[in-house]
Amino acid sequence: MKFEDVVIETMAYELPPEPWSSSMIEDRLKPLYERLRLPFGRLELMTGIKERRFWPQPMAPSEASAQAGKKALEASAVDADEIDLLIHCAVCRDCLEPATAAFVHKQLGLASGVQVFDVSNACLGFLNALTIAATMIQAGQIRAALLVAGEDGRPLLERTLQLLLESDFDRNGIKPYFANLTIGAGAVATVLCHRNRVSGQRPTLLGGVVETDSSHSNLCQGDVAAEHQGLEMQTDSEELLKAGLQVAKSTWEKFKKHLGWDESSADRVICHQVGSAHRRQLYHCLGIDLALDFSTFERLGNVGSVSLPITLAMAAERGKIARGDQVALLGIGSGVSCLMLGLRW
Repeated sequence: MKFEDVVIETMAYELPPEPWSSSMIEDRLKPLYERLRLPFGRLELMTGIKERRFWPQPMAPSEASAQAGKKALEASAVDADEIDLLIHCAVCRDCLEPATAAFVHKQLGLASGVQVFDVSNACLGFLNALTIAATMIQAGQIRAALLVAGEDGRPLLERTLQLLLESDFDRNGIKPYFANLTIGAGAVATVLCHRNRVSGQRPTLLGGVVETDSSHSNLCQGDVAAEHQGLEMQTDSEELLKAGLQVAKSTWEKFKKHLGWDESSADRVICHQVGSAHRRQLYHCLGIDLALDFSTFERLGNVGSVSLPITLAMAAERGKIARGDQVALLGIGSGVSCLMLGLRW
């Protein structure tokens, strides 16, 4: 896929106020650590995640998304009445029906002519939504789109802590739940539009490629726990990393060929935020200089579909991306699917 006239008009995000350090989580798991003789500090050591953030109590995904969406609209030169499409693109949803986007639409008070729907694809939802909205803008079907994602990993983490403390797991038994301890919360939003609707230079979406290997779709699975006990997720982290790297490598080769890039073409690289080991092995596998990376997992953890776009927004906010820079977005999600997009800032 390639785009010529689609720009990111503005981005905004919302961070929960409550930090949960890795040491705090290990303190909650003290009985388990002592029973299995696990060394304290291993969570941060293995992941590089010092903390993640949560709202003081579970927040509806639509509320988090609406907070970020309001910020994006207030900062945008595009009038709210020009928004023709609203996509909620997070893992978390308010309920199965209606679409969480409907609740966001109500909270933002958008016009009745706005098309609303959800896109959910593990940690790739936001990038998938970008391509959908960009295609509609490029085709002249819509003027502008508002993409929002609100993730709250607190219910999953709380349920995981309960499960680990109440069950008689051995060291191997806790492995499928380890990834849950890295999950955080946050919200992000962006206004996407045709370049002729705004003045001045804006980040331009160049195009991208996708690669999917669904033979690995069993490696990470999450759902509502039995008897309404919250959310549960189990992940074969080692095999998921191997499968992800394999898919990422083939996607990267297609991506470079599609955009006419090589390993040195990107001035900044933003990847999905999993942890230090994943980042290190991903960049080594793709032959990309780690110095091009900008990361947020150290303080935010893995925030699902929010992770990559909020990291992009923070990199721009902190002056880590300059005008004219080429930016590679390396998205990957359980399934396993990889979507890579190129931007010119």
